[in-house]
Amino acid sequence: MATFLYRLGRFAFRRRRLVLLAWLALLLAAGIGVSSVSGSTTDDFTLPGTQSQRAIDLLEKEFPQAAASGATARVVIEAADGERLTAAAHKPRAEALVDALRRAPQVANVVDPFSSGLVSASGTIAYAQVTYAVPQAEMSTAASDALREVVRQGAEAGLTVSLGGNAVVNDRESNAGELIGLLVAAFVLVITFGSLVAAGLPLLSAIAGVGIALIGVTIASSFVDMASNARTLALMLGLAVAVDYALFIVSRYRGELREGHKPEEAAGRALGTAGSAVVFAGLTVIIALVGLSVIGIAMLTTMGLAAAFAITIAVLVALTLLPALLGFTGTRVAGSRLSTPRMRAIQRGRRTSMGVRWGRFVARHPGKMLLASVAGLGVLALPALSLRLTLPDDSMAAPGSTQRVAYDTLSKGFGPGFSGPLTVVVDARGSDDAKAAATDTTAMLDGLGDIATVRPPVFNQAGDVALITVVPGSSPTSRATVDLVAEIRERSGTVEKDSGAQVMVTGTTAVNIDVSAKLGEAMVPYLAIVVGLALILLLVVFRSVLVPLKAALGFLLSVVATLGVLVAVFQWGWLKDLFGVDETAPIVSLLPILLIGVVFGLAMDYEVFLVSGMREAYVHGASPTEAVVTGFRHGARVVTAAAVIMISVFAGFLLDDVALVKSIGMGLAAAVLFDAFVVRMAIVPAVMTLLQDRAWWLPAWLDRVLPEVDIEGEKLRRVLDARDRGGHVPTPAGQGLPPIGQEPAAPAPLG
Repeated sequence: MATFLYRLGRFAFRRRRLVLLAWLALLLAAGIGVSSVSGSTTDDFTLPGTQSQRAIDLLEKEFPQAAASGATARVVIEAADGERLTAAAHKPRAEALVDALRRAPQVANVVDPFSSGLVSASGTIAYAQVTYAVPQAEMSTAASDALREVVRQGAEAGLTVSLGGNAVVNDRESNAGELIGLLVAAFVLVITFGSLVAAGLPLLSAIAGVGIALIGVTIASSFVDMASNARTLALMLGLAVAVDYALFIVSRYRGELREGHKPEEAAGRALGTAGSAVVFAGLTVIIALVGLSVIGIAMLTTMGLAAAFAITIAVLVALTLLPALLGFTGTRVAGSRLSTPRMRAIQRGRRTSMGVRWGRFVARHPGKMLLASVAGLGVLALPALSLRLTLPDDSMAAPGSTQRVAYDTLSKGFGPGFSGPLTVVVDARGSDDAKAAATDTTAMLDGLGDIATVRPPVFNQAGDVALITVVPGSSPTSRATVDLVAEIRERSGTVEKDSGAQVMVTGTTAVNIDVSAKLGEAMVPYLAIVVGLALILLLVVFRSVLVPLKAALGFLLSVVATLGVLVAVFQWGWLKDLFGVDETAPIVSLLPILLIGVVFGLAMDYEVFLVSGMREAYVHGASPTEAVVTGFRHGARVVTAAAVIMISVFAGFLLDDVALVKSIGMGLAAAVLFDAFVVRMAIVPAVMTLLQDRAWWLPAWLDRVLPEVDIEGEKLRRVLDARDRGGHVPTPAGQGLPPIGQEPAAPAPLG
């Protein structure tokens, strides 16, 4: 790989205009393609095999008019303070709005609030349930416009109309997070390189890559049901890793220039060495994200694939477009006009860098640093013992949005459980008396606590399947509602035993509970897969048994500490005002799985850039302690800058009003903070110092079995240095690298 990347870097540098035109053509073609499609997103969750999904499938068959899998909208109508909707002045206007909903496109059914008793006790709030004949992803623009038109007509009539449910999609997007992340990244890059030219290249390549990735995701959303947060995750990760990968390569390119190599040769060497680590780091993130598809939830699959596509584009940009841009700048990248005298003294070897001083400090006190770091992360992880999972609903919508207003209004008029009713399905096709089974089920429900309302059963045409609506007394995301669903399912066994009818619980709230439970169960197996992959990859790269184990344990520490912080802030409410958390709630069930997949790739990224320098020094004869310090000399500054950039990009999404986006941003920022600055900068050097030579132990039989992976391009460097001295280093094929400026007729594999 190192040889291929070396040639690719030189080719992109030399043919920079061609490479740039190719990327511009790709961007133009993608722009034309996205202008001719109409992408759509969805937040629907389905999980085959769960009780809630089986009930939905039964309702589709026995109650086709209910459109159980169709989108739903809650239209909440509120009169002005002190006025009643049942008054003669308001009731005709509210009924006209309900009639307009019935005439809207794709509507299957509308529940009239006045004939169904869906008017609050105060008479000021009414609620109309709209069911569509199609899922949310298939809703037409006309159907969405009709909902907005009802809101406008209500305002003209002096009524406040708000919309909830999965049929309502908020198109408002905030760019504040991305902008702040880019500004901080620019500042860090200028400080790191001391040059506007060198700082601008990573930003320019990252913006180009993210633009193409987002356009590609938008085009894909026209053909598949894409999760509404897929683009946000792709943007968040694509921007962060694109800047980081470009930072690594530009930093190595500047180092090659300082060693006296010509620009084209420096570009080839930079790609052959740092580019290999970029490919490895990118592959780990991509594998972890693509692996989300094995869980079997479509929404999680599309989020993972969209983010993996953004990472792929970021890697391709770093390996092709970035060397081409280096060709346009030449040696100006090596300039350091904005650097401080201290930075210039460090570059000339007259002063010791902060990374080296920190490495020596940890090497002098390895036991204390290890104990303090592990204890600190352990304390932060304690709240994770109280982790509760849920799925986003209207209670987590942005404050002031129509979904949040509808949720708050319903809670005020009917109670907190009214926004998440439960649908109890009585399948009496195997029963001798369907009505008796439905009556027994209703009696069982009436005897349970935390239930506000149990509506009479409604039968299908055959009279053997009944539908009972239950309104919980607590909010959909509360522990009491979760316990209520579990109790209904537990007691339904008695009904089934007595009458032969099967009782199932479904509805949006029950689906969310089932999906959250499945995601919680899948977290441990997925974590085992990711950790196992880390062990195998690092075993091959570093040819050591203990280094992969140390890296995997450090990764686990980062994850559990991050989950603890998320629980403390979003679930318990600690420092919620500081982070702009409007209301406490269980952690979004998608977040732990996403966190594991993303942090795994980033952790391996930092591990490679730090430990590979240590291994290189150790192989060349340095003592274990000296090797640790040498690794910090080469990698600490770049890893620190990369981590600060990632933290800034992720933390910028805390400004988003959507709770899911806010929690993802905070989770990823905290995970990078813990992994980069506690695990990789403190625990890793402390453990490596304590282990000494044992850190690089590998059984002889395993050494013979494992393939050779030159992640840092050390073999490539030896071949190139020998060639520059006029020598010849044979390869297994008896070939060597060509002179500078001359391309080989056929690839020349390296030994």
